[in-house]
Amino acid sequence: MPVRRLGLVVHEGRPLAVQTAGTVREWAGRHGIGCTDIDVWKADEDRRSGMDELHHAGNPDLVVTLGGDGTFLRGARIAAKNDAAVLGVDLGKVGFLTEVACRDVEAALEAVHHGGATIEERMTLTMRASRPLEIPSGMESLLRYGHGPSLPPPTVRPESTDGDGWGVALDVTALNDVVLEKLARDHQVALGVYLSGRLLASYSADAVIVATPTGSTAYSFAAGGPILSPSTEAIVFTPVAPHMTFNRTVVAAPDESIGLRVLPHSGQAAVSIDGQLRGVLDPGDWIGVYGAPRRLRLVRLRPTDFYGRLRDRFRLTDAPATGVDGQSDAFWRPTTPVPPD
Repeated sequence: MPVRRLGLVVHEGRPLAVQTAGTVREWAGRHGIGCTDIDVWKADEDRRSGMDELHHAGNPDLVVTLGGDGTFLRGARIAAKNDAAVLGVDLGKVGFLTEVACRDVEAALEAVHHGGATIEERMTLTMRASRPLEIPSGMESLLRYGHGPSLPPPTVRPESTDGDGWGVALDVTALNDVVLEKLARDHQVALGVYLSGRLLASYSADAVIVATPTGSTAYSFAAGGPILSPSTEAIVFTPVAPHMTFNRTVVAAPDESIGLRVLPHSGQAAVSIDGQLRGVLDPGDWIGVYGAPRRLRLVRLRPTDFYGRLRDRFRLTDAPATGVDGQSDAFWRPTTPVPPD
């Protein structure tokens, strides 16, 4: 895919990321490609929505992120608005999304520009709600103490309709997860959870997570959820510290919406999308999360080895009981499709 315009997302707190950003800008300059820094903000300024960032950057067809998976998610929320591809340059500790090391960034850009890379598509989530999301005055500074400015609440999409039971359509694209969590330290959030319009159960929990297969290795995994291959089509529902006997994850089909209603006796609940606070719900409010028609396009320079990366990132080792036999050999490595039988 010849690159016509490039957007750059940089983790400014890492000197190597800042240095590598200079390399990317020089490469773009040599090839006559426009390059704009995106998702940049100052402490006294509001952050822009993903669509506003796209317009500011001139609608790039490639977004390059320099940082860990958190920086990648910043770029992904912008890229997903116009189907731009995302190339993640890795500076993180437990990265499943980033693709190349800093030292290889020029070679990676050349491969993308001259057709030597492939595009891997990942499932994303979107959502509707009983009303537009908002953050009450004064609450944002308390919830984000010590962090930079937050993203604005998601805007309402034009396809929003009344009377069809689906509620207000919100401009949301989540690559990892949508989380509904408690606000008060001494109170859990009380929720009614619905799958495909049917009540599954009422939960009292610290939070509930609705994740994609990509997000199954993030917060959902930390809460005890399963790991799913990123090529899977599914929605993962995981409760966090539920005060009830049933504490299992539920894996639903991508077209089976998951509704979360804040029960009347609950306190307020915060809505986070890919780790970013985007709104607060009152008792009686609800959100519906489901698979989005839009996919995120990830740049890959080589075939994805998800399970090898899983082993490396989580430092998996063989069971101690097998120590006398030594490390397991990679004896079974088929390189062709599954046989027809």
